[in-house]
Amino acid sequence: MKKRIVIIGGGPGGYEAALVGAANGAEITVVEDSGMGGASVRLDCVPSKSFIAAANIKTDLRRADDMGLNEGIGATHLSLTALNKRVAELASRQSEDISKQMKDSGVTVIKGRGSFTKEQKNSLIHTVTVEEPDGTTRDLDADIVLLASGAHPRVLPGARPDGERILDWQQIYDLTELPEHLVVVGSGVTGAEFVSAFAELGVKVTMVASRDRILPHDDADAADVLEEVLAERGVNLEKDARVESVENTGDGVIVKTQDGREIRGSHCLMSIGSIPNTEALGLDKPGVETTASGHIEVDRVSRTNVPGIYAAGDCTNSMPLAAVAAMQGRIAMNHALGDSVQPLRMKTVAQAVFTRPEIAAIGVTEKQIADGDVQARAITLPLASNPRAKMRSLSRGFVKLFCSSRSGTIIGGVIVAPIASELITTLALAVSRSVTVNELADTFSVYPSLSGSITEAARRLIQHDVLD
Repeated sequence: MKKRIVIIGGGPGGYEAALVGAANGAEITVVEDSGMGGASVRLDCVPSKSFIAAANIKTDLRRADDMGLNEGIGATHLSLTALNKRVAELASRQSEDISKQMKDSGVTVIKGRGSFTKEQKNSLIHTVTVEEPDGTTRDLDADIVLLASGAHPRVLPGARPDGERILDWQQIYDLTELPEHLVVVGSGVTGAEFVSAFAELGVKVTMVASRDRILPHDDADAADVLEEVLAERGVNLEKDARVESVENTGDGVIVKTQDGREIRGSHCLMSIGSIPNTEALGLDKPGVETTASGHIEVDRVSRTNVPGIYAAGDCTNSMPLAAVAAMQGRIAMNHALGDSVQPLRMKTVAQAVFTRPEIAAIGVTEKQIADGDVQARAITLPLASNPRAKMRSLSRGFVKLFCSSRSGTIIGGVIVAPIASELITTLALAVSRSVTVNELADTFSVYPSLSGSITEAARRLIQHDVLD
C-alpha cells in the first residue's frame, strides 16, 4: 500500500520533499496557500537575488574607465520599474517551473491552508484539514505529515509596514521610483544585502544597526571589509541604535531610536528578522513541541517529537536558509520512507551574503578558534594578490582557510569576493569530505582564476607550517 504523505507548504523544504516522495512511489499531496516555491521563490530569495544581480551590473560598469572603456559608461541609468518587473517575472517563472515539476512527478497540489483541527494525540494516522480559498474545508488522512510552512517578516509594534514609505523586504519591489534616502533598519544578512544593492544604484542609504558592527553573526574581518566598501559608497552607519518607532510623515519617514536619535529619510526598509508560520497550524492537536519563539523542534533527520510528523525549513529551529530547508525536506522523506539517510550536519552548511563583494563561509569560525573551542591552523590570503582579481580591478576581498591542527583536514573557511557564493562550494566539498590541506593544495585550478586563491591559500598554509 502506498504511503500517504501530506506536506503543508510548497517552499524549498516542501517541494524538494515532494519530489523525493513521489520518486519513491508515495502518494504525495502538497497544500500551498499562494504559489509553489513558497515565500522563498515568490517573495524572498529569488526576488532579492534577482534585484541584487541587476544592481551588481552597475558595480561592473563603474569600473569601465579602469578597463579602458568610454568615459561615463558607469553613469548608465537603470529603470527601477523595469528592474522590478523583471524580478516579478523571474519569481513567477520559477514558481511555474516548480508547479510543472509537481505535475510531471504525479504530486497533487491543493491551493489552501493546512492545519490540524482534530484531536489526534497518540494516533498513527494524522488528519490535516485544508481550508480552500472559497472557505470550504476538507480532511486529508496521512501516514506522514511534513510541516514546511515557512516564516514571515517580524514586525516592530511602533514601525508597522504600510506598503508606502515603511516597507518590509517583501514589499520593496512595489516601489516605482528609487528612494531619495532609504533608511534600512537591521544589520543582518537581508539588511546588508539591500543596503549594498541600493547604494550601488546610487541611492543615499543609512543603515541602523543595533550592534557595534554589521553582520554581527558573520566573520568579523569579512564584515569589516563590507563596512569599508559601503562607507566608500556613501552609506551612513548608525551603530548601537535600537529602533523604537518609525513614523510615516507623508513625504518621508522619521526613525526614532531608544537613545533619542532621530534619523530622517524618504523611505524605511524594516529588516529585523522573521517569525515562523506555526501559530495557525494547530500543533497542540497532535502535540508537536515548539520553542519559545514558535519554531518547531526537530532532530537531525527532521523528526518532531510526534511519530509520523516531520518539519523542514524556516518554521523549524534550524538555520533559516533555503538550501537547509531543501536538505531537511529530502532527509525527512527518505527517513519517513525507510531509506538510509545522512543526518543533517550543520558544520557542512555553506552560507552566503549577497552583498558586493559577496561573503561566504563554511564550517568552524575564526572566533571558535580564537576562543580555544577548536584547535586549528589558519591563513588569510588577500584577493588583491590574485592575477584574475587584478584583471578585474578587484582590490578588496580574501580567502581564509582553517585546518585541523592534528589531522590537517579542512574544517572551515571564509571567502570575500564578487562570486564568493560560487567559490565556497570548493570549501564545502572539502569540509564535507574531510579533505586535507595537502590534498587541496595539490588540486589543479585554472590559471588565472579567482578559485586559484583557494589552492594557493592551502599551499601557503603548508609553507607557513614548514617555516614555523
